[in-house]
Amino acid sequence: MDTAFLITAFATLFVVIDPPGLVPMFIALTQGMDADHRRRLGLRACLIAGGLLTLFGLFGESILGFIGISMSAFRIAGGILLFLTALDMLFERRTQRREGQHPDPHHDPSVFPLATPLIAGPGAIATMILLMGQSGGGWQGTLTVLGLMFAMLTVTFLFFLASPPLERLLGRTGTVVITRLLGMLLAALSVQFVIDGVRETGMV
Repeated sequence: MDTAFLITAFATLFVVIDPPGLVPMFIALTQGMDADHRRRLGLRACLIAGGLLTLFGLFGESILGFIGISMSAFRIAGGILLFLTALDMLFERRTQRREGQHPDPHHDPSVFPLATPLIAGPGAIATMILLMGQSGGGWQGTLTVLGLMFAMLTVTFLFFLASPPLERLLGRTGTVVITRLLGMLLAALSVQFVIDGVRETGMV
């Protein structure tokens, strides 16, 4: 396997998945959980994302084509779901305080939104499909791309493990501020997903 391809593929996956950028989001989504719960949740999210990326890497175009879904439609749907998460981050805790409620201790964001669409989002899925096509189609190329993907998910999990010290550094007030800020950024990112998806349809 060409070394240049390995470097390019790893760099592309790193940029698309963005492990450092997921850390503040992981902190915001797991606020109030103990370290063991966070560790299990982070591992589950990475494993589920790995399964999804493997599935779409191997059969992505066939799956979407079989059920008549384009990547642009998939991107739009991911953007809408992500926007709902952003609204939850911006307003849920304010509503809980107003109504005297408390966060659900059994809340599990490992599947949504961590595994998908934050880790295994439209960009990462499209990247896996593209890299599989560039690998040559043989079993060696396929295993290489899958190995690079799981290496990147391992890096992502290690970043998740490093999140508690960052949360202690931020403190409660800092974490709340970061959560609100990330809610705004996530809303903007979700809108961008929708815009990109609409643009890919050729409607604009």
